[in-house]
Amino acid sequence: MVGGLFIDKTPSILYIRFMPSLSLLQRQIIESPLNSRLFVSGMAGTGKTSAGVERIHYLLSQGVPADTILLLTPQRTLQEPYLELLESPERVAGGEVTPATIGGLARRMCDLFWSLAAEQAGFQYPDQPPVFLTLETAQYYMAHLVRPLIEERGYFESVTINRNRLYSQIIDNLNKAAIVGFPHTEIGTRLDSAWFGDPAQRRVYADAQECANMFRQYCLDHNLLDFSLQLEIFNNILWQNEQARSFLTQSYRHLIYDNLEEDISCAHDIVREWMPSFDSALLLYDQAAGYRKFLGGDPGSGLDMSRFCDQVIELNESFVSSESVIRLSGALISAVTGEGTVEAGGSENALDFILAHFHPEMLDEVVGRIRSLVDEGTPPEEIVILAPYLSDALRFSISNRLEAAGIPWRSNRPSRSLRDEPASKSLLTLCALAHPQWNIHPNKYDVAHAFMFILGTDLIRAQLLADIIYGQRDLRLSSFDQIKPDIQERVTYALGSRYSTLRDWLENYRASEPLPLDFFLRKLFGEVLSQPDYGFHSNLDAVRIAASLVESIKKFRTAMEPILDLRGLELGMEYITMLKDGVIAAQYLESWRSEDKNAVLVAPAYTFLMMNRPAAYQFWLDPGSDGWSQRVSQPLTHPYVLSRYWDASAGRVWLDSDEVEVEVETLARLTGGLLARCREKIYPALSDLGESGFEQRGSLLRAFQKVLQNQNI
Repeated sequence: MVGGLFIDKTPSILYIRFMPSLSLLQRQIIESPLNSRLFVSGMAGTGKTSAGVERIHYLLSQGVPADTILLLTPQRTLQEPYLELLESPERVAGGEVTPATIGGLARRMCDLFWSLAAEQAGFQYPDQPPVFLTLETAQYYMAHLVRPLIEERGYFESVTINRNRLYSQIIDNLNKAAIVGFPHTEIGTRLDSAWFGDPAQRRVYADAQECANMFRQYCLDHNLLDFSLQLEIFNNILWQNEQARSFLTQSYRHLIYDNLEEDISCAHDIVREWMPSFDSALLLYDQAAGYRKFLGGDPGSGLDMSRFCDQVIELNESFVSSESVIRLSGALISAVTGEGTVEAGGSENALDFILAHFHPEMLDEVVGRIRSLVDEGTPPEEIVILAPYLSDALRFSISNRLEAAGIPWRSNRPSRSLRDEPASKSLLTLCALAHPQWNIHPNKYDVAHAFMFILGTDLIRAQLLADIIYGQRDLRLSSFDQIKPDIQERVTYALGSRYSTLRDWLENYRASEPLPLDFFLRKLFGEVLSQPDYGFHSNLDAVRIAASLVESIKKFRTAMEPILDLRGLELGMEYITMLKDGVIAAQYLESWRSEDKNAVLVAPAYTFLMMNRPAAYQFWLDPGSDGWSQRVSQPLTHPYVLSRYWDASAGRVWLDSDEVEVEVETLARLTGGLLARCREKIYPALSDLGESGFEQRGSLLRAFQKVLQNQNI
């Protein structure tokens, strides 16, 4: 190590890489012996991931074969810093490091060793290949099984949530059973035994159990593998099989395991047994995190992994937060938990409230402050706007104001259905127009919206064009030449030319043999929609959504063809029907990686946390909202009852006191995590009347009031 340069001399290569400013502890971690097993903990911003990235680089530079290194994270989005290194020109030539999640490993192993596991797992056709389900396709099959029970037999009569949430919660129950390690047939019993309240809820749990049983049997009968089945086969069959286990332990000799506090219990179990087989291991643990508890994350089990390492190292120096932000974090967490003294002195520079009477006025002020920061030289990527939940209305209100102010922005909301995105809505409308045999008739508003987005015009001209040329009953698209000349001038000939090109393409397609839906969209996008003057030509966000839609359709087709062909159903029509049910979109890594990074981020708070990136300025919207601390109502499941730490045999019930305790812990973790990722200042933005028009006095706002009382201002 010389002057910040790492120089590796081998007989065939002189490799030089400029390393960022690193602490002594980080350097010790990076350059630890090739047979060391280290457990490194610290708050966010203390340089754990940076050390992990450089550790991989160090291993490669020391001649460790890349294909013997396993990079493990709880979800793929957390691998971004590592992928930037692994895909950069600086990397050493040779094999490839394997970035994976435990779910990804489970899928690969099920695919490779299907013949070993299929019969033992109880599949009806062990001699035929499996079909792997995404979140979307699993919801489709769940809807196929559960919808008749709801409509014909009155299941879930007392439940008022949307159908897509109902399906996803049954799937979540199966996932929790696989994660914790109890039989899926015990889901209803565990939920029922912990319930204290309306007896009608017990019937809901019984219905959820029956639906889970039906879904599991359907999967076994048709060789379908959802996430829960993949985990169960991997944990209970393949990991116990000497041949399958040897394949993993001999393939991977070095482990980098980042954010293990967010990973699931069974992942820790496997890695714990795997540890003796690794030549080296670096385990990175984020203190006071655990943001994925509701998805099965187990920080307690992750911390226990330290017992299986040779050395435990704690990083205390923050490379992100200023001193005033650190003081504010300590004061706010103390105010939330009621533990310790709320010492707020010196935190004044890290906190600046935005106050307004009405919610729209508050959003105006937020965008005004952002405009000032950008004008003063702050890069847009150093600014984030966070809310507990990001509704469509709130997202639209913020984005409109940012666009009017000329500020680039991006948004990420993983739970947002593809059907809710304007770009995908427009594409799906064109799909219906191109396939009259589906008998799907978009209304004129949908067609006008598609014209506005795709043809690059305003709503008035798009509406006028749709009213004249579109026949909803027969899906007719008239020629632009048939429109009266004075109307043509109002619409404009430029818009008419773009419409004519699109119409001619659709008419030619209608006259030809239909393509698979993802093929159709690729062809339409390449030949028309991506061309100059069309809406997708320069809109990178729309292109990203289109790519996710095509990938979603492709996976749907792959999973459905073996079943739907037997039933004589049209795959494209079935896909659109699935989206109409509000199916939650699966997570597509490309949608995270292809975003314009130099833009203000608008996102739910937890989404920002799982991006694991800092920002100079954070705007916290509606700190008076209960959404910052209260979990979403889930009448068919319970993340804490269906966890490893709940003793189902003790007859314990979930009480209001348990809920309050969880809310306090959740809010403390959330605020601490956000502030650990803040460089300079947070702006809590509060209106007297919240987004829904009511006064708000949530736990976070009360904590801020305690902090202000102790700032002596």
